[in-house]
Amino acid sequence: MKIGIIIETKEYEKAWNAFRFAVTATRQGHEVKVFLMGEAVECEGLTHEKYNVDEQLRNFVKAGGEILACGTCIKSRHLENSMEVCPISTMVDCVNVVVWADKTVTF
Repeated sequence: MKIGIIIETKEYEKAWNAFRFAVTATRQGHEVKVFLMGEAVECEGLTHEKYNVDEQLRNFVKAGGEILACGTCIKSRHLENSMEVCPISTMVDCVNVVVWADKTVTF
């Protein structure tokens, strides 16, 4: 199954669970794409003693998942040069993820 995940939060536990879901789905053999929007574009590098979002994000990429991030959201936070695993994308890309997916989940 193709699963699209839209993440709109950088709240530690919610974002951590979203990426755990993405990792689990990918490891089960599903094709998974994540689109980061709003404050979620700040998930890369986000760590907490209990909820290491960045570690789960990188586990997702290592498992073969794809991450896209809203370019407008990135630019409004002046993060253009600090993103390693999240290429700058557009709303067209977000729509394409939803159209591509059999199921879409939001966090």
